[in-house]
Amino acid sequence: MQPHPALLRATSALALMLATLAPAYAQTTPPQDDTAGTDEIVVNGSYARSLAAATEAKRRAEYGLDSISSTDIGKFPAQNVAEALQLVTGVAITRPRGEGLYVSVRGLGPQFQSTLLNGRPVALNDLIENGGANGRQFRFEMLPAEFVANIDVVKTPTSDMTEGALGGNIDVRTFRPFDVGNKVTANLRGTYTTQTEKVKPNATLIGSHTFGDSFGILVGAQYWGKAVRNDRFMNFGWNKDKYLTDAQGKLPAGLYTPTRTRPTIETEDRKRISGIVSAQWRPTPELETSLDVLATRLDVAYDEFGMDIYPDDPGTVIQPGYKVSGTTVTGATINNVRFMASREYSLNRHDLLTIGLKQSWNHDRFHVTANLNWSSAHSFHPSNAEGTVRSRAFLTAPLTYDASGGYKVLPTLTTPVDLTNPANYKLYTFNIAPKNSKDWDQFARLDTAYDVGGFLRKVAVGAEYHWRKRDYWRRDYNITPAAGTPLTSLGAGAYQQLPYDDFLSGVSGNLPRTFLVPVTAGYYNALFNDTIANAPLTAGDKASLFKTTEKTASAYARLDYGTMLGGVDILGNVGIRYVHTDQNATGYLRTGNNTSPVAYPKTFNDWLPSFNLKAELTSTLVARFAASRVLTRPNVTDSAPRITVSTDAPTAGGGNPQLLPFLATQFDGGLEWYFNPRGALTGAVFYKAMDDYITAQNVNIDIPGRGTVLLSTQVNGGNAKVYGVEAGYNQVFTFLPAPFDGLGMQASYTHTSVKANYTAGARPIVDQLIGLSKNSFNVVGFYEKGPLATRLSYVWRDRYLSGTGSTTQAPSYTAPFGTLDGSISYKLLPNVQLSVEAINLSGAKLYTYNDDPNRFGEINYYGRTFLFGVRAEF
Repeated sequence: MQPHPALLRATSALALMLATLAPAYAQTTPPQDDTAGTDEIVVNGSYARSLAAATEAKRRAEYGLDSISSTDIGKFPAQNVAEALQLVTGVAITRPRGEGLYVSVRGLGPQFQSTLLNGRPVALNDLIENGGANGRQFRFEMLPAEFVANIDVVKTPTSDMTEGALGGNIDVRTFRPFDVGNKVTANLRGTYTTQTEKVKPNATLIGSHTFGDSFGILVGAQYWGKAVRNDRFMNFGWNKDKYLTDAQGKLPAGLYTPTRTRPTIETEDRKRISGIVSAQWRPTPELETSLDVLATRLDVAYDEFGMDIYPDDPGTVIQPGYKVSGTTVTGATINNVRFMASREYSLNRHDLLTIGLKQSWNHDRFHVTANLNWSSAHSFHPSNAEGTVRSRAFLTAPLTYDASGGYKVLPTLTTPVDLTNPANYKLYTFNIAPKNSKDWDQFARLDTAYDVGGFLRKVAVGAEYHWRKRDYWRRDYNITPAAGTPLTSLGAGAYQQLPYDDFLSGVSGNLPRTFLVPVTAGYYNALFNDTIANAPLTAGDKASLFKTTEKTASAYARLDYGTMLGGVDILGNVGIRYVHTDQNATGYLRTGNNTSPVAYPKTFNDWLPSFNLKAELTSTLVARFAASRVLTRPNVTDSAPRITVSTDAPTAGGGNPQLLPFLATQFDGGLEWYFNPRGALTGAVFYKAMDDYITAQNVNIDIPGRGTVLLSTQVNGGNAKVYGVEAGYNQVFTFLPAPFDGLGMQASYTHTSVKANYTAGARPIVDQLIGLSKNSFNVVGFYEKGPLATRLSYVWRDRYLSGTGSTTQAPSYTAPFGTLDGSISYKLLPNVQLSVEAINLSGAKLYTYNDDPNRFGEINYYGRTFLFGVRAEF
């Protein structure tokens, strides 16, 4: 395996620089205020010390906080920050194709979280692989876990915290030189995935040097690669009342039949290059300046091989003899079904750059801090040829299906026509969809505080200005060959047999596991040319474009109080935050084949009070209460004036610039028992009453050239109340006799319920929210003794609503899912450690279904991932 050339150049240059900075000894400097509550920030620390640091941070905080420190992230099997966060009480993650990507807190989905980097907002990269843009969900794959010192998950905000989260404020803190001292660390690993049987390199080099107590600099670089293969059986939903007429087969009303289905193999070649620079200057004990720079480029070469089956195309006819279970047609033969051999390729590039500057002045009782930050996120395809390229060929044939086995097995999907014979196929529309999503975020903030003393401990006031812009561009080149053009007319270089012979080999069922697939280059070279590339934007293209600008000005006041009441120490804070938002969403309004530019300015004014109380009942027992008003703004794409029409099905997605923010009033109560420095048993109850909940709306619209399509958009409507309990426990069993005194355990459990009533089209959705699991838990067992450290964790979450459906389509659910991860490391020398880490040891598969176990949804299997390597510290 040859190292990547860019990796060799980066690490060689960095090693030379670090060699001049780092002396032969190591020393550390006490943590600064930004990392208060962490014992000792080191790149290689014990898991037990990490738990002690997190426990102490939670205990000292005067608001609801859970924390995780660098030793959790650096040594636990975590490919990125999201996978480290899944061990925090109340946190769940989504893991598409085996990679932690989005984070949910207390049952609320990724869009309801506010992610900060070193206390500052950060620009957001978007999903461009297939155009599924969102606009508020931070992609945690952009943050290398090795750069992170600690993460705070704040569940009960204070008035000085930047607004934007109904779920949790997630503040990711990267390493700084005064925290690390004089040290160089190198981590070389290989990442092996069982589905691809390939090893990709992973190398990280971080160095820090301090010049006394006055100046420090830290630099780091990482190259990370991974090969991914996900075997995926997909179903795009179940239709109600599809075959009601005589010509269609005349099914009784009220029955559900499947829509588009696809056995598919998704592959990715992932490469990420990241760099970090942090500098701190402390000319006097009262003044400190810090600079934080993080840059990441992630390239994902995506290549998908699929066979789309369309039993709900116009002209399909269901035959007599179908089988029904309840309201589901579990088996039938359908004539005139389109079988589509498909290949989808895209090179998806994500760039993130963030630059933050902080100046603090602490003189006696006065504290002043100024923060500036600029960040840019760019998600795009480097060229049209590397945009989303869809190459397809089709045939029409009868389909016989049987879904009576339930959603955990593959259904029977058979046809008498040979799907491997190129002579049976005709060309379908060839589509190239380049996309370009740019996101800018600028932030300025000033905080002032004065230590009063007595009951009123501190008075703080501050203000911040936040400017954000999203510029989203997309176009679709659609090249439709003459009707009936055979696939073979492109030549043998335009198609191949599926290059895998083991699709979902561990899952029973009878569906096409071998079939013909297009070759992207053959289609591109034969069908695309400069004339098409230089054609002007169509009305449909313009309707997909938008720009949204947000200007937010806010100010706050916070009072910290403290007193002794009946022998109990009472601490806390009360405050209020005022937020003024100017939003301007621009795009194109489409009328037939004509478009005209439109702009929708909108202004919001919100008052957000907050209250936190902490009662130290005894030296080991702490009680808490909190109340606050919080908000989350709509996803950028949901409030943009846009319409994007699917090239595969009669559906479209659109935005609504009149959306109001989500607002909620929330209450929390907690009781925490700290029975020793490395052990705690904690519990909390929480309640959130959400106003103006944003829900799906589905309407039929006419698109010239496409006919009637189902448009999905968002509207404010209905209320929702989320409430639940969570509990956490961690302990190192030092009371056991040697060698068992190195054993330890960490566990948490969260139960969340919801009261909600809203609609998806005309379909009522009762007591459910997207992404909300009623139950979730994690259990970690670990052993650390001498040079040996081992860990095993199991993380599980209950089923959750993943799609609300529509008037005529059933809602979809993600089934309960659990994953077993583990690691073992051995300290070969005092400063050299060998490690092996494993992700998804049990080989779990991710399932979905459509509100009835007989209505199959998806089966995803991405295999196991093993990371093995060596870490050295100097």
